[in-house]
Amino acid sequence: MSSNKKTNVNDIKTNIYDIKNEDNYEFKIKKGLTKEIVLEISKQKNEPNWMKEFRLNALEVYNKLELPTWGPDLSELNMDEIATYVRPKSDIKSNWDDVPEDIKNTFDRLGIPEAEKKSLAGVGAQYDSEVVYHSIKEDLLKQGVIYTDMDSALREYEDIVKEYFMKCVPVTDHKFVALHGAVWSGGSFVYVPKGVKVDIPLQSYFRLNSPESGQFEHTLIIVDEGASLHFIEGCSAPKYNKLNLHAGCVELFVKENAYLRYSTIENWSKNMLNLNTKKSIVEKNGKIEWVTGSFGSKISMLYPMSILKGENSKAEFTGISFASKGQNLDTGFKVIHNAKNTSSVVNSKSISKDGGIATYRSLVRIMPQATNSKCSVSCESLMLDNISRSDTIPVNDIRTDDVEFSHEAKIGKISDKAIFYLMSRGISEEDAKAMIVRGFAYPISKELPVEYAVEMNNLINLELEGSIG
Repeated sequence: MSSNKKTNVNDIKTNIYDIKNEDNYEFKIKKGLTKEIVLEISKQKNEPNWMKEFRLNALEVYNKLELPTWGPDLSELNMDEIATYVRPKSDIKSNWDDVPEDIKNTFDRLGIPEAEKKSLAGVGAQYDSEVVYHSIKEDLLKQGVIYTDMDSALREYEDIVKEYFMKCVPVTDHKFVALHGAVWSGGSFVYVPKGVKVDIPLQSYFRLNSPESGQFEHTLIIVDEGASLHFIEGCSAPKYNKLNLHAGCVELFVKENAYLRYSTIENWSKNMLNLNTKKSIVEKNGKIEWVTGSFGSKISMLYPMSILKGENSKAEFTGISFASKGQNLDTGFKVIHNAKNTSSVVNSKSISKDGGIATYRSLVRIMPQATNSKCSVSCESLMLDNISRSDTIPVNDIRTDDVEFSHEAKIGKISDKAIFYLMSRGISEEDAKAMIVRGFAYPISKELPVEYAVEMNNLINLELEGSIG
């Protein structure tokens, strides 16, 4: 097989996610992170006094905490060069036709309106720091489901926001959570009342357009007793030469006998530092399912966490990451078993190529009171060449003997024997490698809501096209 038949990622020049519009905004705060900037964000948003004080306290915590030193090198980040708040020239709209043309074209090309037309119960779209489009089906409103942007929620449902905001993820967790608490903007707020089953997914989509800026959206989801919800989040950003920062926060509250599936597809551009924090608290008989795809960004540090607080609570995590040239994706999962009869299942896969670095980092902690609990962890890594890297760094902290626990890790290269076998059946080397990669990814990809997150179809195909060099 001649080498010029192979496909390299560099051959693929077009990427629908790289579209960028003129940096056309109504208000962009000056770069840096000071008390004056934080006060200005709060003033621009006309927030209640308690939120202003919350931001200032978070800024103090941020200034005291050090950068994490145990993961990827973050020394390139300079907050003096980042604008923390950008408001596009558009207020929130409920009719797609009213959204400004350049913003609308971006979301049109990513397939968001089509996705909504097909079967999404509600869609919220965030462009830079503000949510510009939001709709929800009438029947959900009649059932009492609240689905809105966080800024509107702070105005209209202040008591609920105050009760839950950053109670699951306190600002003292780490430096970038504190940063988020100081400058957060936009994001989604969902409340599903007791006993209400939301049959079709809600989807939010975040897109970063402005260069040298940060996106700090806050997602707060409360699924009350006996209720159920599937929530999908998609994220992307165009390519710029300047560094961008994403430090969002996701807080998920799953009450007694409730169910939440939280799916997220992250395809940030290769100049993005993705330092996101996601955590859930699961009450008695509750269940959370995480489905995560991490495809973009220069550096990712992302470890969704489940706290199994109530008896018989359950967590499942299904995730895949794809690290290519110039990418360091440090991802994983954390679960704390705090009550008896709790269970967790972790299934993580990573692919690395062209010198990309994929790291799986996990924490499983089973507390003394969590007797008769079960945990199963499986992580597999596939390297497509000799220059890529994959590491598995699990921490298993088991504090009771009355437990079932298993951990399995596999790291390997793509099999020359399998390629040879497929080629002997008349399949080209390129197609053979693509089949093996798809087969490796299938257990994850079949869980991803491809029929709803339209972006995912384009994304996996592009990555696979480029993964065969």
